[in-house]
Amino acid sequence: MKDFFKLKEHNTTARTEIVAGLTTFLSMAYILAVNPSILSAAGMDQGAIFTATAVSAAFASILMGFLANYPVALASGMGLNAYFAFSVVPAIAAQGIENPWQIALTAILVEGIIFIILSIFKFREALVNSVPANLKYGISAGIGLFIVIVALEGAGIVADDASTLVTLGAVGTAEFALAMIGLVLISIMYYFKVKGAILWGIIATWILGICAQLIGWYDGLSLLPNFTSLMPPSLAPTFFKFNFGYVVSNLPNFLVITFAFLFVDLFDTVGTLIGVADQGNLLDKEGHLPNAGKALMSDALGTVVGAVLGTSTVTSYVESAAGVSAGGRTGLTAVTAGVLFILALFLSPIFLAIPGFATAPALIFVGLLMTKSVLKMKFDGDIADVVGGFVAMIFMPFTYSIANGIMFGFLVWIILKVCTGKVKDVPPVMWVAAALFIFRIITLVLHLG
Repeated sequence: MKDFFKLKEHNTTARTEIVAGLTTFLSMAYILAVNPSILSAAGMDQGAIFTATAVSAAFASILMGFLANYPVALASGMGLNAYFAFSVVPAIAAQGIENPWQIALTAILVEGIIFIILSIFKFREALVNSVPANLKYGISAGIGLFIVIVALEGAGIVADDASTLVTLGAVGTAEFALAMIGLVLISIMYYFKVKGAILWGIIATWILGICAQLIGWYDGLSLLPNFTSLMPPSLAPTFFKFNFGYVVSNLPNFLVITFAFLFVDLFDTVGTLIGVADQGNLLDKEGHLPNAGKALMSDALGTVVGAVLGTSTVTSYVESAAGVSAGGRTGLTAVTAGVLFILALFLSPIFLAIPGFATAPALIFVGLLMTKSVLKMKFDGDIADVVGGFVAMIFMPFTYSIANGIMFGFLVWIILKVCTGKVKDVPPVMWVAAALFIFRIITLVLHLG
């Protein structure tokens, strides 16, 4: 093990790596509660989603450890699951199609296959470098805001209003109060650098919810776990549930859905890998990521396996930085996290009993961490970069769609480049994206999708 993971070369020990893997797992285990909560809103079986989330996270994390030897764990990505459940599925459902989530899973499968091909030809890194930094940061911040509004709505903190679109929810409800308390708890633990602060915040909010249920303040679905069976829920309701017929008859719409998944996952993965590697001093002298191809291949294969099992896009987790901070430097950290995801399969009654108002604080806090990307944006200089990044950021929460943010951010950026005489600055990949988005707008105008 020491030789395989090159522990001595990375100035680490097996004990340090295992502790780092535990730290990473605790920092990202909230996804086992959050992902079933989000994707079940799309009509999917909550138990099957839990199992698919845990198994795909275990597979991808262990693969990352053995193949790339990086201390980076993977799981179903935040933001991508929200896009899946609250943007893609409702839009397809509006067309009267039964089980629209199957089409979203099909798009993720295709995205993963495309990623495998791009990884083989080492094209992913080159593609990332073609998109302006302001657009990247605007998209990341926009996804953060989108996650926040989804969480606020789910906890009843904001509600719809005919006059003002949104308004303050019912302050006196247990859901509202406990979600706010949970956010404060996570914030306090984060300040004091408590490992797994987000997960502990979810659990604390859930426990307070149980207390509220026992005294009669909370009257929703029971929050008490059902321990009649400790076996993981069956994957049957979501396993290999694809709809290729829709692809043939609605190709433009399907391509836009797939591209949105592809684009967001692309930058999320590369940004996470570089950020975590930089924190662990794993970048080379030129600032490049050694073995990047193997790391990206692990991500791509994880996405394909996740789609087959029945979960949204699997991607590298920025929470891996917590494990790196604890001393993790090799793939043994990722393998440890993966093994813990397997063990978590037998704790499904606990994770499935956690309600939406308990995961809302976690979503809000993750949204905060993602929204910090706005600090890296430049709000002066090239007008295309400034407005394009801003449009990408604001369109996501205000149109309730990550895809809309990417689409209009790209188009505005290209139009401003052309109008300011800088058409030569537009790389070929941006023209390809623009053509795809124009097709999408045509379908919207003609009410085809």
